[in-house]
Amino acid sequence: MAETTFQNVLDHLLDSKKDIPQNHLGYYSDLDPKSLRLFLDVWKSVTPNRKLLLLDNLLSHLDSDTLVSYEEIGKALLDDSDSEVRARAIGLLAESNDPKLVDSLVNIFLNDTDLAPRVEAANLLGEFVLLGELEELDSDIQHEVEDALISVIRGEDNPSLRRKALESLGYSSREEMINIIESAYQRSDPAWIASALKAMGRSHDNVWNDSVVSKLLDSDPRIRFAAAEAAGELGIQEAAPIMLQMLEDEEEDDDVTAATIWSLSQIGGEDARIYILNLLENTEDEDTIEFLEDALENLDFNEDLNKFDILSLDEDELDLDEMDEFEEEDEEN
Repeated sequence: MAETTFQNVLDHLLDSKKDIPQNHLGYYSDLDPKSLRLFLDVWKSVTPNRKLLLLDNLLSHLDSDTLVSYEEIGKALLDDSDSEVRARAIGLLAESNDPKLVDSLVNIFLNDTDLAPRVEAANLLGEFVLLGELEELDSDIQHEVEDALISVIRGEDNPSLRRKALESLGYSSREEMINIIESAYQRSDPAWIASALKAMGRSHDNVWNDSVVSKLLDSDPRIRFAAAEAAGELGIQEAAPIMLQMLEDEEEDDDVTAATIWSLSQIGGEDARIYILNLLENTEDEDTIEFLEDALENLDFNEDLNKFDILSLDEDELDLDEMDEFEEEDEEN
């Protein structure tokens, strides 16, 4: 059997009557300059629907396989003539932290003629705000991104774009964030309230704890979902009993249920552990089992982190007896 080459893969891409095999997707990862040129030459002749099919497959593969990177394709297609291609190209850059992308993303976010690429750009720009907060991005670049997001939030643009900009700006510690989030939270529109809650969670500022807890039992599932997520991100201990009660409601929305379980795994506690273990014992659905096992791993991880926080593991302050005691307790658990 002949070995598959990248040229074979590209030839197959041109045949719209054939499915795109799963084992072809890896060939599009980490393209060198020569392979990228070959791809772009062929791309001109690929039908529009076929292009979107490939990009959707690549996006799905990117989510499931941490070893692949389609960054080169994403960068190359940012100025494609098809807005849906541009939107998906931005999605392929979800794992990128290249500051050279910022100018292009800001330009798309502010000036693209179609909504889909602008929304995707808004979403990715949030990752650069976060990098700035982590001091992994030049502060001038961070401010450029934040200024662009603020200009759209305060403008008259499409509401869904403005809400996405608000969520991305949530990572920012700029002084005006309090008023921006509060203004959105006070709106009557549930979609705006949900976006404000998402921004609260991303802020990691416990000044929002009461606002988040007060929306956990809201009548709108979008708001309950966002409040549950934010409670987990903020580690709000007093939210845990309320969320456990939410899970007892058999009519609860599936997405809200999943968000609530995951948030409990972030907050921790024996009651959360017992509840998740009980669910795990009483389900046979493979996807649910995988999710619950991931939640338990996350709970363990966060509780271990809390142990380190409590012990203040500073080598200059922690003596060897304390270290031994911690390790013994960790092994017993």
